[in-house]
Amino acid sequence: MPGVSRKGKFEIDEGRMMTRVMSKVTLWMVVGILLMALVGCRSMGDSGSSEKKEMLWNGKDFTGWVRYVPDASIDVDRIWWVRGDAIYCKGQPNGYLRTEKEYKNYHLHVEWRWVEEPTNSGVLLHSQGPDKVWPKCIECQLKAGKAGDFVLIGGPGITVDGLDRQNAEKEYVVVDKKAPTSEKPAGQWNTYDIHCKGRSIRCYVNGVLQNEGTKATQTSGWICLQSEGSPIEFRNIYIQPVE
Repeated sequence: MPGVSRKGKFEIDEGRMMTRVMSKVTLWMVVGILLMALVGCRSMGDSGSSEKKEMLWNGKDFTGWVRYVPDASIDVDRIWWVRGDAIYCKGQPNGYLRTEKEYKNYHLHVEWRWVEEPTNSGVLLHSQGPDKVWPKCIECQLKAGKAGDFVLIGGPGITVDGLDRQNAEKEYVVVDKKAPTSEKPAGQWNTYDIHCKGRSIRCYVNGVLQNEGTKATQTSGWICLQSEGSPIEFRNIYIQPVE
């Protein structure tokens, strides 16, 4: 290089080498941060074991489920039936469709849509007998505009944002969702992804984290889908165990 001494050329080459090294270090730091973020997202999702995925609804009948209404004279076939690839629920009278088995430590996936006017329903977690309207449980709300609320029914407790929301003197304790409504209009399918691990519960509505609680006083029981309002459909109901 004309006009540059050997010492100056060495310093230039050294500077270029240091620039390359710093660029590589920066690149690997960025890669590391991205990998940590991905791992963090996966941990927050707790999607469960895909190899052990269990379809709770088989897509054709109510094997593995109990259809309950308080009045034993009512024909449950007139409240719940299979229509196409979904369970159709008339919405009246009040009652629920529940699993025969009890579950704990799981990722529950449920898809739902309102057939007509959106009104009220819910996913009851850790429900415990006897069968009645309504059993002691922690509800992930499906009421229109409120999907993602927790409703503590019959006295159970959960801590949200550091506050213990248990109140044994109240039949219903509502814990509001965290984010703006992420529901879709009537006729469109929504997804509920509910993660229960130990004493914690997180619920996502269409991928949006709507509520999160810890120190739940009930950690196992039936999973129920409510009949409580107007016609609603459910489909693609499955569970994945979470270690």
